[in-house]
Amino acid sequence: MLETALQSRSDNSSLDMPGLLEVLAHSSARPRYAFMVLNLIAKAAGPNGSAGPRIMNEGEQVTVRDWLCDALAPMGHRDPRRQALQERVRGELAGEGTLSADPAEAERAIDSEVRLRVRVSGKTNVSRAVSDLVRAGLLFRHYQGYCVDHHNRGGQRQAVYTLSPAARGLLQADTRAVPARPRYRQASLPFN
Repeated sequence: MLETALQSRSDNSSLDMPGLLEVLAHSSARPRYAFMVLNLIAKAAGPNGSAGPRIMNEGEQVTVRDWLCDALAPMGHRDPRRQALQERVRGELAGEGTLSADPAEAERAIDSEVRLRVRVSGKTNVSRAVSDLVRAGLLFRHYQGYCVDHHNRGGQRQAVYTLSPAARGLLQADTRAVPARPRYRQASLPFN
């Protein structure tokens, strides 16, 4: 049986935050990025620990992968490659003649195109980080949607990420079940 890093802890103790970071450091090539992805998934997860297939973001539903990409995109705004991409997009739009003469409108068009391109490459980064988290035993991944068992990987399926109990206990603020209110029947209420 294949043991994940989380299952093979030598001291068999419960996981704490330093332990979680240690598991990530040993199971991921980019542990800081994987931790950010895990933390965002924990924030978006519902009471059952699952996030996806769609998340409400600014009044519209987006897939969990798109939401993660958009949430992580500002991390690279100072990266020289991002700045080079902006200049490349500016040149392409100017070459096509679709760049507006209004500077504010031109910047919006450039930002929109850059955001789309960053989202495409960001999906690959998110998928790698999620694969590392699954391998570490901190996250479970399954798919929902049309043709779930389709032989092609696409098939209009969307990813759903579920936190492991250990990760959920550490990263979600309150994982305790809310006690159900007692059901009162007629004539069962106490009078003081």
